[in-house]
Amino acid sequence: MENPLNVALVGYGFVGKVFHAPLIQATPGLTLHTVVSRDAAKVQADWPELTVVSDARTAFADPAVDLVVIASPNDTHAPLALAALERGKHVVVDKPFTLTLQEARDVVAAASRAERLVSVFQNRRWDADFLTVRRLIEEGTLGRIAEFHSHFDRFRPRVQDRWRERDAPGGGLWYDLGPHLLDQALQLFGAPLAISADIARLRDGARAADYFDVTLRYPHHRAVLHASTLVAGNGLRFAVHGTRGSYLKHGLDAQEDQLRAGVVPGAPGWGMDPRAGEVVLERDGQLVTEIARAEAGDYRRYYAGIRDAILHGATPPVTPQQMLDVMRLIELGLQSSAERREIAVG
Repeated sequence: MENPLNVALVGYGFVGKVFHAPLIQATPGLTLHTVVSRDAAKVQADWPELTVVSDARTAFADPAVDLVVIASPNDTHAPLALAALERGKHVVVDKPFTLTLQEARDVVAAASRAERLVSVFQNRRWDADFLTVRRLIEEGTLGRIAEFHSHFDRFRPRVQDRWRERDAPGGGLWYDLGPHLLDQALQLFGAPLAISADIARLRDGARAADYFDVTLRYPHHRAVLHASTLVAGNGLRFAVHGTRGSYLKHGLDAQEDQLRAGVVPGAPGWGMDPRAGEVVLERDGQLVTEIARAEAGDYRRYYAGIRDAILHGATPPVTPQQMLDVMRLIELGLQSSAERREIAVG
């Protein structure tokens, strides 16, 4: 393989430490070269050989850096992406891509002028259960889809003092999990006709949205996207209902837990979900429940796609238009919830 691409990671909080750093290091053709963090000791406890700098612009000015990955608070995404592009770097931004659709357009335009790649980290396209859903739909196992329910619920009843839960630009669950669920729906079904959203604060003392229930209206089916921080039971992830049967899946993809536990991406059992889900189909006039054949997930496929796009001109794993489509729905969802009405997507 060619000389590896040197990567500068901006931010070493939960997302940078748990997701990006190990996935970058585990992807052939990429090398984690620099981390931007004000806590050098924290970074070097995990990666003693890395360069650590406190200022992102120092990393952007380094000619050895090829690719910048931005895993800092949401309101810094657009300005940092623009600054990195100005220095001729390729850029990956953790979701959400930006705070507004106009910011997203500005970053995409800057990347085009600089002739550099820009992409957003939509790792959950490579969740095992989402890949299983995609296969079942594409194979026609469930028939014509009538209802698609996608849940990402957790039980976090106590409000924490962290930027994701503050009443500040980019805070709240809609910016945190909304981009994932919207992107998955768009991958399966394309753009909806309209969106209806209920985005709310339900926990005692909540300062940012901690709940959303969103319906995407398509000509012949509905996609319901739901997330809450007050779900201690149930654990539904997907419920997909069609004219031939249903797919039901409980529990989240295993890769996040594996990364939290320090499992090296690609180790034995990586991306395998022990809870494969069930398919309920009609056979000979009877409803029969079967264990679904589960696909294997692998978040490294995102970074392998970034590598191939930079080195070989392949289509990026998440294209600029796909990023803009998600940001458009993020904004329309906020408008729908504020005005308490369905908004046409057009």
